[in-house]
Formats: sequence, structure tokens, C-alpha cells
Amino acid sequence: MVAITVILAAVIGTFVLGLGDQVQQTSPNAQWNWDQGTAGDSSPDLTLTHEGGDSVESARTEVTNSGAGTVDNDCGQGDWSSTTITAGTSCDIVNDGNTVDGTYRLIWTAEGGGTSSTLSTYEAN
Repeated sequence: MVAITVILAAVIGTFVLGLGDQVQQTSPNAQWNWDQGTAGDSSPDLTLTHEGGDSVESARTEVTNSGAGTVDNDCGQGDWSSTTITAGTSCDIVNDGNTVDGTYRLIWTAEGGGTSSTLSTYEAN
């Protein structure tokens, strides 16, 4: 009886304190396409497109690169066409003839910053 009371109190306390919302946040399930352009052409050097699945809040995303390439546009800070990233929405990650080499990651962070997850990875060359 005591064990049931303790468990019940913990569950109720979690939701009352607002921790229940953070516990339920899971990373979005979406498909992404990375398109690396040809050097010297007029198209962007690296573009990321949402191909389908869950919508994603752009403010919760960040694109990083661990190599020599430069991330021109932080797509999570307003370069997407809207605040919600849906199927067919694209963002130019590298533009203007900059180096594209390295490993690019699209990272999603939960509200409150408690957890993060890599939604997609691309190895550019």
C-alpha cells in the first residue's frame, strides 16, 4: 500500500511540476535529403530538404559541421521559409562557393534544452 502511494505521488508530482511535458518530448520522425551541388555552378553548394514525416519547429534545429566546410546559414534561426519545417521545405546550408567538406548534422533540441537528437547526418566530400 505504501509503495503504491509513493509511486502515485511521484507521477502526480511530475506532472504538477511541469516535468511531464519534458518527459513526453521525443525527437521528430522525419526524412531528410542532402543535395550537394557541383563546384562552380550557380546552385547552392549544399541544400537540406525535409522529405516527409513529422513537422519540425525550425527554432529547435541547428546544422553543424565537424570538418573544414562552413555552415553559411543556421536554418534553425530563420532561414527556413516558415517557423514550422514541413515536407518540401528546403534550406541552403552552404552557399557562395564555400568549402563543403566534412560531416554535417541536423540536430533537434527539446523544449527547455533537456535533450537533443541528431535527425540526419551527411558526409560531404
